[in-house]
Amino acid sequence: MNSLRTAKRFVFPLLGLWVLLYASFSLLKPPLLDGPDSINAEAAREMAVNGDWVTPHVNGVRSPQTPPLLVWITAASFKLFGVSDWAARLPLAFCALALFAVTLALGARLFLTPVAGFYAALILMTSFGIFLFTHLLYPVLLLTLWITLAMYFFWRSLRVASWQTAAGFAVACAVGFLSMGLAGAVLPVGIAVLFLFFTQNLRHLARWHPAIGVVVFLLIAAPWYVAAYLAARGQRPFAAPVHSVLRTPVLVFWAFALLWMIPWCFFAVAALARMSKKLFRGAGLDHDEQTMLLLVLWAGVVMVLYTFSSRQEFYVLPAIPALSLLAAGWLTADEAAPSRLGLVFAWIIFVSGLVKAAVAVFLAWHAPLPAPGTDIATLMHLHPEEHGPFFGYLFAFTFASMGAFRVPLLITAAALAAGGTANLVFRWKKKARMANCFLAGMMAFLLIAAHLALNTFSPVVSAAVLAEAIKPEVNANDVVVVSGPYEDASALGFYLERPVQMLNARADILAPWSFSPDAPKIFVDNAALGTLWSSGTRVFLWTTPGSVPTLPGEAYVVGRDGGREIVSNQPNNGGAAF
Repeated sequence: MNSLRTAKRFVFPLLGLWVLLYASFSLLKPPLLDGPDSINAEAAREMAVNGDWVTPHVNGVRSPQTPPLLVWITAASFKLFGVSDWAARLPLAFCALALFAVTLALGARLFLTPVAGFYAALILMTSFGIFLFTHLLYPVLLLTLWITLAMYFFWRSLRVASWQTAAGFAVACAVGFLSMGLAGAVLPVGIAVLFLFFTQNLRHLARWHPAIGVVVFLLIAAPWYVAAYLAARGQRPFAAPVHSVLRTPVLVFWAFALLWMIPWCFFAVAALARMSKKLFRGAGLDHDEQTMLLLVLWAGVVMVLYTFSSRQEFYVLPAIPALSLLAAGWLTADEAAPSRLGLVFAWIIFVSGLVKAAVAVFLAWHAPLPAPGTDIATLMHLHPEEHGPFFGYLFAFTFASMGAFRVPLLITAAALAAGGTANLVFRWKKKARMANCFLAGMMAFLLIAAHLALNTFSPVVSAAVLAEAIKPEVNANDVVVVSGPYEDASALGFYLERPVQMLNARADILAPWSFSPDAPKIFVDNAALGTLWSSGTRVFLWTTPGSVPTLPGEAYVVGRDGGREIVSNQPNNGGAAF
């Protein structure tokens, strides 16, 4: 009864923190980014418009490589609330809430106390990785949720191998499959089988109603897969990746597993340091050792699988709940019996936080404040061809550009100084829970600062501003052309709510299916563009100032922002907001 009251006491603060970080301002800004973020939103918008709920379409082209679940829930949101940024992000915000709730329940079961569940949910909620990818339309957050749910049912099955837990595990695998393809089923099954292998308990699979699990999985996953296969005329769904980017170096990829959950990663590493060598030696493990084994295998299988596949920084996300649970277990034990190591961590966080706060204040105070209306791209050294999805842009920032981030820098400085100091003081007084809560408060403000900074930076990575600016000028018969691959300016089509054409971009992600008889003609070459330019049709060309192709007539700049511009064969008629 006391445990139940304790669990209920934790729910309301966590729910309030979720509303603050995930269900308020962050739904509205920044605009959707070019690349998978706006590509998936466009697939959902077209699904809501054309009513084809089997095969996603992007820019009018069939896109069978897109797993459907994210597109379905986003399209449903558009149907209910209309097409907007916040409607696109709302489903993932609720999926994040479900992830926190499952982690709360799983942590309480793994460590036999709701305190551990509270810490695990709190860590996830205030982790950079979860926060960032809940606000980007990437299916990896869904995969993270379903793996966590599968582990919840698997752990319950070890106590009672009921058909309900088998069905629940199968449901999690099936919706994982609909979220990210085979990885959604392979990862949870692989983790469970390895756990049973190391505990010499593979016979559990026979007791765990395998027939029910297989039937439930097929009932959920097979209908869509068969329908998509038939609609794609024999092409297998998930036959190609959604996007193509440079692979992250192996050591950097593994480092992201910790970087995404700074400063909580200190406690996860401390928990791993206590790992007993007997974990992988067979049966006879007690409850705590089984918990440790499951979490280590969970994180390890995810990291190893993606090390040898896509290896992008966001693919470490499914390992973060396991690491958060490890950190939560350590914090729970430390709260009951404060350790010297906790104080050491508090000193590290305090000293490093003060150094970072000093740097942030220096940059905010001394960097020149840009004039109103200044294009952030003009203050940076941009080399788009060298950037990965996110962190390649860190090397493009200059001292002059820091003035545009004055407010986020000051929030960062205040949060680091106040949070680090309070954490140290309460650790010193052996009040671990207060120290941890101040640490979570510090992270909440850092996430808010990061979100404000991304909004300021967004013109560099999103065509949304240009699209919204020219939208009043674009008529139904006009032609919009992107100089380059579709993903470079995918937000343009979403915000204009119309198809665009690509100039000299046969390597585009849409190319494999653009040759189908029912596909629209979306590619043009220089000759075709020149013909359009000289005709009476108005043409809007998205490009960069230094790479405007040779055109047969006058080119009028009707919009410029984020280091990109839109030129037209006709001057601005006054509708564009520039």
